[in-house]
Amino acid sequence: MNSKITFLFLLASVLSLPTWSQSPSPLELDLNLFSSGYSSPVGLYHAGDSRLFVIEQATGRIKVMDDAGTELGTFLNVSSLISTGGERGLLGLAFHPNYSSNGRFFINYTNNQGSTVVAEYGVSGNPNVANPTAVETIITIPQDFGNHNGGHIAFGPDGYLYIGMGDGGSGGDPNNRAQNPQSLLGKMLRLDVDSAAPYAIPSDNPFVGDASTLDEIWSIGMRNPWKFSFDQETGDLWIGDVGQNIKEEVNVEPAGSAGGLNYGWRCFEGFSSFNGTGCNGTYEDPVADFSHNAPYNFCSITGGYVYRGDEFPNMIGKYFFTDYCAGSIYTLENVNETWEDEVVNSELGFGNVAFGEGVNGDLYVVTISGNIYKLEDANGDFNPSISVDAFGNLAASEGEVFYWFLDGVLIDGLNTQFIQATQSGSYSAIVENSEGYALPTNSIDWLVLSGVPGCTYDNADNYSAEAMVDDGSCTWTFGNNTCPSDLNGDGSVNAADLLSFLENFGTVCD
Repeated sequence: MNSKITFLFLLASVLSLPTWSQSPSPLELDLNLFSSGYSSPVGLYHAGDSRLFVIEQATGRIKVMDDAGTELGTFLNVSSLISTGGERGLLGLAFHPNYSSNGRFFINYTNNQGSTVVAEYGVSGNPNVANPTAVETIITIPQDFGNHNGGHIAFGPDGYLYIGMGDGGSGGDPNNRAQNPQSLLGKMLRLDVDSAAPYAIPSDNPFVGDASTLDEIWSIGMRNPWKFSFDQETGDLWIGDVGQNIKEEVNVEPAGSAGGLNYGWRCFEGFSSFNGTGCNGTYEDPVADFSHNAPYNFCSITGGYVYRGDEFPNMIGKYFFTDYCAGSIYTLENVNETWEDEVVNSELGFGNVAFGEGVNGDLYVVTISGNIYKLEDANGDFNPSISVDAFGNLAASEGEVFYWFLDGVLIDGLNTQFIQATQSGSYSAIVENSEGYALPTNSIDWLVLSGVPGCTYDNADNYSAEAMVDDGSCTWTFGNNTCPSDLNGDGSVNAADLLSFLENFGTVCD
C-alpha cells in the first residue's frame, strides 16, 4: 500500500512533559533482597563485568559475588593495615577503566595512624582473588580527627582518579581545612595514576600553576563527600556532601566543567550560612539541600547514582539517594529547570550507607546491617508510547485507559487507543494499565499542510489523485465485504479486524 506522503510531516521526539490534566503516577520502588550476610558493608562496585564487589569497613575485607548475589569468597583482606572504629576503616574501591586487561584497582582506607591512604593493588591469576601486597601507595593524607574521612574514590569519564576528602573531622571544621587551598582536606582531588608513579597531576587540573593552591585539588569547600558518582550517560558528577547540624546537600558538576569550584563549606551548610569568618569568595550552591527537621529528618546523606539501566525505563535519568537516619530512598531530577525530589520507598529505615551500580546499570542499596537490595520499578517495564499506524492514525501502545493531549491540553472525550490527528500540533498521551498505573508517552509533532482535502491512499476505494491533505475519508473494500471496516466479514468492527489487517499487511492484491 502506497500513500502520498506530501500531505503531512511527522517528527517523532521526546519532549518535556506539559502540565497534565490526568497526572502520571509517581514512581514506586521495590527493594528485592539480592545478597546478605556481610559485616558492616559500606560500598558495592563492579569491575567491568557481571560480578559485584563489597567492601567491609571494619574487617578490611573485599568480598566478591556473582551476578545472582552468591558470594564467591574474599577478594582482598587488608585488616592488618587499617584502623577501625567510628568512621575509620576500609572505605573505598575503584577498578581501573582498563581493569579487564591490566588488573589494576585502588582502595582507600585509614591506616593505623588514622591517615587516609589510597593504594594500588592487582589481581592474581585467580580472577576472584587479588594479590595481597600493594603495588604501591598512591597518596597518604594525615587526618586531624577520626571522623570526616570521606573515603569514596572513582574514575571519571576522563580516566583520572577522583578522591573525596572530608574536612579532617571534629565538628564545624575547627581548623578551617575545607577553605584552605594549601590543605588536601575538605576537597575533591583528581590524580593521573597512569602517566607516572605514584601519580601525576593532570595538566588541566584547575589550580596548576597557581602557587596558592595545591595542584591535586579539583574542587574546594566540602565537609564530607561520603559518596559521589558519575552519570554513565552524561558524565555529570553528583556529590552527596554530609552536613553539620541542619542541612544535607547534593551538588552536581556538569560534564566538561573546568573544575575549581568552591562548594562553600564551612561558610555555608547547604543554602544556609554557617561560619562567615574569612568568607569573601565565590561559592557554588548545591542543587538541593535537605533539612534535619521535618519533613526530611535527615542526619547523614548517602549519595547514589543516576539510573542508566535498561530494565526499568521509568527509572532512567533519575538520581537515587538516601539518608543514614531517615532511610527513605528519594529521587532527584531537574524538571523544567526546577530540582524536584520524591520519596520512592520507605521500607528500610535506619542504616542505608551506600548505593552500588552494576555493569548493566542496575542499582543496589547497601545497609550497614549487611544486606544488599536491588532497586526495581514496582510496575515493571510498563513504558507506553505512541506511533503512527499503517492508516496514518496515531496509535498508543496497549493499556486500559487513554488520555490524549494536543499541545499539552487534554482532548476532551478522546479516550480510544487510536485517534486521527486532524490539527497541527504536538500529540501525546497518558496511558493507564490494568493496575491503574498511568505514565506519559513520547510526543509526536504533527504538521498538516494546506492543500486539497481528500483520500490520499492510492489503494482506497475513494482515492483522489488531487488530494493533498488526507481528511480521513478513505474506505477500503476487501473481497465481497460491503462494510469497509469489517475486514474479516463477521458482521462487526472490532479488534479481530485489526488482527486480520495485520495478517495480510504487505501482501499484493490482485
